[in-house]
Amino acid sequence: MLLNRFLPRIEFDSYEDFKNNYKLNIPANFNFGFDIVDEWAKQDETKKALVWCNDHDEEKILTFKDVSLLSNQAANYFKSIGIRKGDVVMMILRRRWEYWICAVALHKLGAVIVPATLQLTKKDIIYRANSAAVKTIVCVNDDFVINQVESSLPDCPTVHHHIVVGEKREGWDFFEDEIEKQSDVFDRPTGADATNYNDIMLVYFTSGTTGNPKMIQHNFAYPLGHIITAKYWQQVQEDKLHMSVTDSGWAKFGWGKIYGQWICGAVIFAYDMDKFVPKNLLQKMQDYHLTTFCAPPTMYRFMLLEDVQSYDLSSIQHWATAGEPLNPEVNSKWYQLTGHNIYQGFGQSEGIVLLADFQWDDIKVGSTGKPSPLYDIRLLDNDGKEVAVGEEGSICVWDVKHNPPAGLFTGYYRNPQMTEELLLGDCYNTGDMAWRDSEGYFWFVGRNDDVIKCSGYRIGPFEVESAMLEHDAVVECAITGVPDPVRGQVVKATVVIKKEYTPSKELVKELQEHVKKTTAPYKYPRVIEFVDEIPKTFSGKIKRAMIRHTDEEAVRVRDQEHK
Repeated sequence: MLLNRFLPRIEFDSYEDFKNNYKLNIPANFNFGFDIVDEWAKQDETKKALVWCNDHDEEKILTFKDVSLLSNQAANYFKSIGIRKGDVVMMILRRRWEYWICAVALHKLGAVIVPATLQLTKKDIIYRANSAAVKTIVCVNDDFVINQVESSLPDCPTVHHHIVVGEKREGWDFFEDEIEKQSDVFDRPTGADATNYNDIMLVYFTSGTTGNPKMIQHNFAYPLGHIITAKYWQQVQEDKLHMSVTDSGWAKFGWGKIYGQWICGAVIFAYDMDKFVPKNLLQKMQDYHLTTFCAPPTMYRFMLLEDVQSYDLSSIQHWATAGEPLNPEVNSKWYQLTGHNIYQGFGQSEGIVLLADFQWDDIKVGSTGKPSPLYDIRLLDNDGKEVAVGEEGSICVWDVKHNPPAGLFTGYYRNPQMTEELLLGDCYNTGDMAWRDSEGYFWFVGRNDDVIKCSGYRIGPFEVESAMLEHDAVVECAITGVPDPVRGQVVKATVVIKKEYTPSKELVKELQEHVKKTTAPYKYPRVIEFVDEIPKTFSGKIKRAMIRHTDEEAVRVRDQEHK
């Protein structure tokens, strides 16, 4: 068991024991490719690493030995085209099995990976390639992706190679053909070519509410931070199948589909779905007898619209969710159907799981659990002072300058000024709001920008959304603030309703009365808009900022017309 190499203690008696005594040993030259993948391959040549399938009856099963040898071939290929330690490679690979091979190979080389999503346009690719000085792009053979990359190349002077996986494409290097030409032996680099755990391994582009995406950099110790994510929150089991539903272009992939899971010896189950169809996902979960599962709350909500009981999900012993807060009503329905609660985790692209439901304490439905042991989490007010129990504050990671925890980003890539301003003070402020109860559980309120300020009250969107979802008519709901000349802002609900319901003034009134009875009356939505679909990011998060900005523009235009 590889965990013993990094953890003096693996088992704990209580959350307090876990929080106080969890210690992580980080070897100075730790490299995920050599120290995890290759080590598992040496211990057991038959040990499974990846079970991959798609919607076209294709399946591929790889052992750690397979991944070790294929990644060696890929590392030799990347080296042959000039990729060296510190060079940047962008990967647009969806959930293709080749992602794992490329990632491990590039880690072995000491290169920097930039994961990217399929939905990037020409403008997005140009911005990323030039901002990060990308040298090579590896992508799936998808017409949209290929067209966007090809059209961007004239404006990306640092990109020297473009490689395709899956199927051959004219004008592109074909990954499978190229690595077949290479040796499956790749010795660990030494001297200046060797990696140190402080070297940069991975860069995520993360979008804020304004401005261009920021480049979040992680070092080679980042995978070790995810031991907590995988073992103690997702509760993966060695040699058992774990599935996290996410595309390789998102940080959630690092959370749930490679690092902590493989360190723990779990088998990653990857379903490369063309699009999310709840019935298809449920069928795969049944057919492959998964043991642990993690998906965004949105997917749980849509699966609940299907006949979940008609699928045999009894093999799944642990359910988890992250990306958005889990509404209590969703958890309640899932518990009724499966006999299991859904364990929440909270975090960002900037780190590992920061707050979570861990195994030792009862779940408080609606809370985001307790702090990870690697992090000193504090709730601070606008003056940087810690708030009292029951009061809202910004979720902050304390003392990151002097005691940077494993798994937390180490700065903004190629931007030392922003790194100094936002990361090298007393704490890292996540920009998310929460309050803490007397038993140490944290309760998520919302992004600081999403909190609604109405007539002197502060209203978090999550609580109102949860109240709305308890009504039988509601499938999805996004709560935002709309400008109001008297109250400053009023609460607006953007709602998707079930097919058997019809939008009407009567339903608006019914939903408003329901919220008044379910939560504090002043929080009820004074404006309700029925829509066919709520805008979301590619990773499934509700785009509240988009809704808010659209409404603000509509109010601005209306006010001008009335002048």
